[in-house]
Amino acid sequence: MKRIRKVALLAVSITSAIALSACATGATPSAAPAASGGASSAPASAAKPYIALVSKGFQHQFWQAVKKGAEQKAKELNVDITFEGPASETEVDNQLNMLQTAIDKKPAAIGYASLDPKACVPLLDQAKTKGIPVVQFDAACDSPVGLTLAATDGKAAAALAADKMAELVGDTGKVAIIAHSQINQTGVDRRDGFVDQMKAKHPKVQIVDIQYGDGDHLKSADIAKAMLAANPDLAGIYATNEGSAIGAVDAANELKLAPGKVKIVGFDSGKAQIDAIKSGIMAGAITQNPIGIGEATVQAAVDAIAGKQLPKFIDTGFFWYDKTNLENPEIAAVLYQ
Repeated sequence: MKRIRKVALLAVSITSAIALSACATGATPSAAPAASGGASSAPASAAKPYIALVSKGFQHQFWQAVKKGAEQKAKELNVDITFEGPASETEVDNQLNMLQTAIDKKPAAIGYASLDPKACVPLLDQAKTKGIPVVQFDAACDSPVGLTLAATDGKAAAALAADKMAELVGDTGKVAIIAHSQINQTGVDRRDGFVDQMKAKHPKVQIVDIQYGDGDHLKSADIAKAMLAANPDLAGIYATNEGSAIGAVDAANELKLAPGKVKIVGFDSGKAQIDAIKSGIMAGAITQNPIGIGEATVQAAVDAIAGKQLPKFIDTGFFWYDKTNLENPEIAAVLYQ
């Protein structure tokens, strides 16, 4: 009886070993395929490619709109994405850490918006070495690794802002600029596009000051108040992003300026700017197409995974909006609250 029991136990052990061996070699027909992208921490199902998106920021409504567009396109194309960015657009090191983490996850592709065009170069080289295609959005890294850039034509958009400002101030007078960065390409393009257009087309409009508020509305408000104190006859302020524009509006409110006394021209959208335009504190602004940027980035990433040729630049467009066209369907579609 004991001998029969031993033989039975031996048979069970051999059967278990064979089953384990089959699992290890992938021979069992029920074995799940490895997740595309290969990262255990990727929030993807086994069948879906995983794309990691690292933006320049997260807290501004602009980036939330980009995220919304990316998520919409990801659902449409049946891919998984993550979207993250630093709390502030001055946190270059934090953003680079996020990019490194994304590379370490070995996603099928990376979407990246550069805060510092120089600091990101080694990490993009690393992504290339690991065979991870990189598409860029909003702002590019100074590297040939990025296959495309989905963004607004910043200089052209800023030139339109200059034309609108000149019209508002009667094509003469003093204006100032609150820019969000003198390093990041979007900040540089939106500054230079405005300055160059004024020099070329509106020579009687004098740009008396350019200051940098890092996209922070509190810092930008302090800058605006200092500009107005130094130039009591200042006719206009141009602010190059959401935080800069909100800062200029806050300064005008704190100083109890009459609506329209100083013409404020902003960039981007968001509830605070829309409300300021409705009240007359802000004259108008340039809106990008943030949802379109998010959609174009994910589409480009999927195309890159498939090995398709991508254009170097994907122009996602821009629009001027003020109280006269806020309800226009074309404008309403690219505004965000």
